[in-house]
Amino acid sequence: MKFDQALIPGILLKRYKRFMADIKLDDGNFVTAHCPNSGSMKTCKEPGWKVLLSESTNPKRKLKYTWELVHNGKCWIGINTHLANRLTVEAIQKGWIPELNGYTKLETEKKYGQNSRIDILLSSEQQTCYVEVKNVTLVEDDGYYMFPDSVTSRGLKHLHELAEMVRQGHRAVMLYAIQRADGNEFRPATHIDPEYAKALKEVQNQGVEILAYRADINPESIELKHPQEYILD
Repeated sequence: MKFDQALIPGILLKRYKRFMADIKLDDGNFVTAHCPNSGSMKTCKEPGWKVLLSESTNPKRKLKYTWELVHNGKCWIGINTHLANRLTVEAIQKGWIPELNGYTKLETEKKYGQNSRIDILLSSEQQTCYVEVKNVTLVEDDGYYMFPDSVTSRGLKHLHELAEMVRQGHRAVMLYAIQRADGNEFRPATHIDPEYAKALKEVQNQGVEILAYRADINPESIELKHPQEYILD
């Protein structure tokens, strides 16, 4: 996925109210940008870190800029959770996720379960596959990529709905899209949300498949290409 425009560099001053971030641009101007990430953003929001913003030409937007990337001194981190589905769709279409090859139809945001929408629905004459995508930005001192970075009742609901799809005879996949490159294997963040971590192991035992893929990230593009090992507690 290539960015539609050259991103604008700056320095993070602070992230607050979940969806706002104050940035000092490299040209000296100060702006408030939209933060497209509702999580805690642990290990992704230190004041003084370099950031890259996109700029909207929509006059109806309250905030002109959107925070896209942050650099922690080791690598670029993609903090825009809304891009995870787009990255995964591109990776499937280009054959970068071989576990999801062979389907003839790809749909997004299809209704299923209890008033939910599946991120990606793959289908062929032989099989239907439900793919839920979660954006991963957390790496802590032990070096593991982790999800979630805060308690997620919504994520827990999605796990149970994937398990129900398996019970109905379909294939179901929980895919973690990792938007940074300074960690090792993926594992659930048991210390943050033990209920989610427990449920992930339970639904795997019920037939839900788990995939973790890491993205290549630079100021021009993001591509989800690299399979990662995972460990369940």
